Amino acid sequence: MTAMTPENFSPSNTSAAPDVDESLDNLRQSFNIISIAVFSLVSLLGVLGNGLVIWVTGFRMKKTVNTVWYLNLAVADFIFAAFLPFSVTFLALRLHWPFGNFLCKLDTTTISLNMFASVYILVVISVDRCMSVVCPVWTQNHRNVRNAFYVSLCVWVLALIVNIPYFFFMHTEEVSKNTTYCFSSVEDFKYATPSVFHTISITHFLLGFAVPFTVIVTCYAVIIHRLRTNRNLASQSSRPFKVIASIIVTFFLCWGPYYIIDLIQVVVFIPPNETFHYAFRIVLYVSENLVILHCCLNPLLYVFLRQDFKAEIQKSILKVLESAFQEEETRSPSDMKSVNTRQSREKSDLITEV
Repeated sequence: MTAMTPENFSPSNTSAAPDVDESLDNLRQSFNIISIAVFSLVSLLGVLGNGLVIWVTGFRMKKTVNTVWYLNLAVADFIFAAFLPFSVTFLALRLHWPFGNFLCKLDTTTISLNMFASVYILVVISVDRCMSVVCPVWTQNHRNVRNAFYVSLCVWVLALIVNIPYFFFMHTEEVSKNTTYCFSSVEDFKYATPSVFHTISITHFLLGFAVPFTVIVTCYAVIIHRLRTNRNLASQSSRPFKVIASIIVTFFLCWGPYYIIDLIQVVVFIPPNETFHYAFRIVLYVSENLVILHCCLNPLLYVFLRQDFKAEIQKSILKVLESAFQEEETRSPSDMKSVNTRQSREKSDLITEV
């Protein structure tokens, strides 16, 4: 089993099969060490960053359609980051999976679920923005928080349905006394029934990348065309447009190389050349680490691109500190009045939509 097929992608599965070629095996060991450091850092930043976004959008800010989208993206990335310690352990134990068969299935299914949920939410955001520009009257009558939650629920259900096969494909196998692999049985189709393997791989590429990418590009092409012909609309939409466009571009920059490389090895014959395989494996490792890195990037985009989101995070942190200080001292009536006045101003600031 290798990490070179979409059906078994998981950082937990990275290069679980030993390479016959010694140079490739050394390369694998080097990248496994690098991956341990990258996964650990990304897991920490992803859990903290997305946890903060969930706190702000879910509990601090007034519920709007946009905050619902951001909340769902943060939940998907938070779950992804929270499962990375399994992969760190797997790599640190020299590709031994100690967590049992069920967690082997759950780990890969969860990571794949994150990918599908994220890209489908981005599709929904793109369609939502497009409808707001093309059909503003209809959007004004139907675009509300309740419908946004319903749509988000449908996205998660769809992503879950698409990922059901992954749960059944993944399993463990003890290859030696102290080594158990977690891998996908889809690999068996690669040589036994190549047509089935190709069908699964191409379907994964279409549902997870090609179709969403086409829909998103089409929506933003329409949006850009309308904004060019309506200057007033352009000035009103510039701020949220910049944030959402940045999120989408970041997603495809991180996931695109992995999918493209994966498709190449499915539809293109790879010559049995040591140098070619060495270079291909390097590109594959880099693309997989880009995928991992993505789960901690969105919170950084929110902070750097949105002044109001940055202000909310600052107020949330200050609120925690304020609560901690209140437990250590007794407030005078005048101090309490000042705090209440400041809290009232903060609540009034939450009226604006992200």
